Parts: sequence; structure tokens; C-alpha cells
Amino acid sequence: MTPTDPATLFSPLTLRSLTLRNRIAVPPMCQYSAADGIAADWHLAHYGALAAGGAGAIVLEATAVLPEGRISPGDLGLWNDAHVGPLARIARFVAAQGAAPGVQLAHAGRKACNAPPWDGSTPLAPGAGGWQVVGPSDLAWGEGYPAPLALDEAGITAVIEAFRVATRRALAAGFQFVEIHGAHGYLVHQFLSPLVNTRTDRWGGAFENRTRLALEVTRAVRAEWPAALPVWVRLSATDWAEGGWDDDQTVALARLLRDAGADLIDVSTGGVVPWQKPAPAPGYQVPFAERVRREAGVPTGAVGLITDPAQADAIVREGRADLVLLGRELLREPHWPLRAAKALGAETAWPKQYLRAKG
Repeated sequence: MTPTDPATLFSPLTLRSLTLRNRIAVPPMCQYSAADGIAADWHLAHYGALAAGGAGAIVLEATAVLPEGRISPGDLGLWNDAHVGPLARIARFVAAQGAAPGVQLAHAGRKACNAPPWDGSTPLAPGAGGWQVVGPSDLAWGEGYPAPLALDEAGITAVIEAFRVATRRALAAGFQFVEIHGAHGYLVHQFLSPLVNTRTDRWGGAFENRTRLALEVTRAVRAEWPAALPVWVRLSATDWAEGGWDDDQTVALARLLRDAGADLIDVSTGGVVPWQKPAPAPGYQVPFAERVRREAGVPTGAVGLITDPAQADAIVREGRADLVLLGRELLREPHWPLRAAKALGAETAWPKQYLRAKG
């Protein structure tokens, strides 16, 4: 590619009526810095810097639809109206910088109720701020972790309703898209994986039953979200473990999610069992996004050790995914998109306050 060639990475992407300025997105990355689910100054500074850095879309971190669905006590929330105002401040600022603000709606299931990573991510005891965790079955995440309470029919209905109501609050906060968290071993993924879901009722066993929660949540969110705005779903394409959820099932589910109103599948992998055996390498998860895009006929996002501008551009240029999501690389360098544009010979808008540094 010569400097005069347009970089596909910096072409716009339209999903329903929302047009992203480029194909670079910030994936949800928990900051564990909220109090009672309420966003703090840290969140404004963090997401504001990423928006000013040139990303096309920003997905706010896993935001719990119920208090017991938090990964840690520091998680963001959308389970009551007090959460809306602080999140609206962030969404307004992100949008003002030209990025599309989105939020990931989440429930951690059996992986809830832990200390933040800098305190060891250890399970919190009931007397130390902990709470009862839930899941599809009573299988604990791992040794030393509490056994979850298997959700009954009423509990599952309450979870679906919580996603529905959280969607209304996300709209009130001014987000332009929402993402349903169905990956990384959290509640929706727990229902998908036969390694975790050992139920024998209509929520477990056959593929149709294990995917029921993912589809019911998507339909509930889609019903509340404006028809003009997109809904994303994040999936783990494989459990990286024998007998678990795999990419064949992911493709089949992606088709159903597309028909239920999902506009993009954010394709990641793993997280449902501690004995997973991934094979990390640059772009190692991209083939899963490519397969879902090709076989399910739905736009996809690719993640996983994408760090180089030419690498990111090639993924989109070659039709392997519709956008790329950079996690740790954007934590290291929030202005990566501005540098990438220069490296690829593309034009992209800089914050006017930074124009003296454009060079």
C-alpha cells in the first residue's frame, strides 16, 4: 500500500442509522472504579481520552443489569435510575469527540462477587461485602469459589427483565448502541456452554435450550432499543476446552441472533472454565470473526492481540471482519488511531486542541 491509498481501517461503517467514523473500536475493559454502580471521574477521564484519541466507537465496560451481576463491587451498573446521570455525562463527552458511545450490558453469573484484580480477584465472603452468586447450575467457577445458586424459572425471567430495563436506562443516558455480554464465562455464556450448563429443563441440554437465554435477552433488548440504532452481541466463539461451546455452535447462534435483531457480533473466545487451553498469537481470534461473518451473514468485530496499523487495516481490507477492537494496546496508547492514520496515509480528524502536534 502506498501513502496515497485509502486505508480501509479509516473508512466509515454504518450499522442501521449509526455511522462510525472508522473501523476502530474500544472494547469493554473493566475499570473496577465505581461506587454502588455509579460512574466516577476516572471513567470520564478514561473514556474521554480514548474518544479524543480517534476511535470510531467506544464500548463502556461490563455494566451490571443487577447488583448481584457485578464482577466486583467496583463495577458500573444500570440497575437503577441513579446510574443514568453519571453515564450520560460520559456518553455526551464521547459523542462530542466524534466517537459513538456504547455500553455493554452484563451479568457475571457464577463469576461475580470478586475483589478487583489489584486485590487478587479473590472471592468476597458474605461478611466482607460479598453476596450470593447465581448461575445455570450449581457448579462453582473453580476451587475456592462459592457454588452458585442455580436460577429457577422466576430467576431467569428476572434476569431477562433486568436486561430489558437496563436497556431503557442506556437509552436515557444517550448511548448510541448497546452490547449484550455473552462471552468470557459470564452468565449468558454460562448458559451456552455444556461445561457449565447441566440443566435438564428448557434452559439446558440441547443447543436450542442452551441458546434460549441469549436469544431471549437479545429480543428483550431489541424490543426496547430504537429500531434506528444497532445492538451488538459479544460471544466467545470457543471455550478452548474439550466438550465445550465451539465455533460451529457460534455460527449457528450468530444466525439466530441476526434474525433476532443483532447487528454485529463481537467475536472473542474463552473464559468459561479455568482449564481452557487457548493459543495466543497476534490476531489469533480473527479467524473466528471471519468465519462468523462469512457463514452467518452478519457483521463482526475482531479482537485479540491486534496491535499494528497494517495488521488492523488488512483484517478489514480482506473482509475478515468489519471492525477491529483493540484493548490493551489502547490502554497503552489511547491515541493509537491518530498514529495509525499517519502510518497508513489516511486522514482522520484530530481534536482541535491537539492540532499543533499533528505534524
